[in-house]
Amino acid sequence: MATPEVTEAAATGREAYTGVLRYYELAKKQEWQVRDLPWGEVPPIPETTKGTPQKRARRLDVWRSVVTQQLQADELACEMSSQLLNIAPDPEAKLYYSTMVQDESRHTEAWLKLASEAGGTTERDPHLDTLAHQVLEADTLEEKVFMMQVFYERLIIGRFRLIARSSRGTVLEDLCNRLTVDDGIHHGAGMAYERVLLEAASEKTKRVLVEAANRLLPVFVAHALWRPRERAWIGRAMEARDMERLREDIELGVRLAGSLGVDVGQIELPVR
Repeated sequence: MATPEVTEAAATGREAYTGVLRYYELAKKQEWQVRDLPWGEVPPIPETTKGTPQKRARRLDVWRSVVTQQLQADELACEMSSQLLNIAPDPEAKLYYSTMVQDESRHTEAWLKLASEAGGTTERDPHLDTLAHQVLEADTLEEKVFMMQVFYERLIIGRFRLIARSSRGTVLEDLCNRLTVDDGIHHGAGMAYERVLLEAASEKTKRVLVEAANRLLPVFVAHALWRPRERAWIGRAMEARDMERLREDIELGVRLAGSLGVDVGQIELPVR
């Protein structure tokens, strides 16, 4: 049975927005609180008693750097989602973005607490700052939704799954599993809203999105492959595997962009 929100949208001739409203309702249903994480019940990050004190310290630094990068990403997502809430003209989209702002703020709170329990933060990723500025400084709503939700939110889901698989039995695993769901909803909502925005869009607008993708993707690749000094040795060991995974994620993102009517033949793939 249709929910009241969706029924109302259809009754007022705004059927195109029912997809956005469904994601709003799903976001409310999936909402969780930072206190729901298993604080004190399991370790905050993976622990080990094996090896020399130096090796244990290096392992701790690796996980601290992982937490730091995700904290940085969600701090920036707070800015980007707030901007979308402020500039989106459609009430259905504003409803959704109100939940997205709450999500990103809650994610940031959780990462801040986890970083504290893990021993503090480490080096900041310069490529993440560049990505956020590209979204924040984009000229149109279509570009902002396209870059943040159609591409970035979808590309980052794989990262959460990898971290969760590598951190079994920790608060970090629980948090990444929750973020996989949340960012999947963010991506789905962005696809639904972008589809509405592009319904009557000009070819010029769609070309602008191709240009946006060509700006964003090389920076995303640099971000995905960047390692702070604590993880530089891991990056070298896993470079080939990381590149293959990155190639698959980007190709999926391009196919999704094509489903929106964007001429993906003009998107320049930064990895081959």
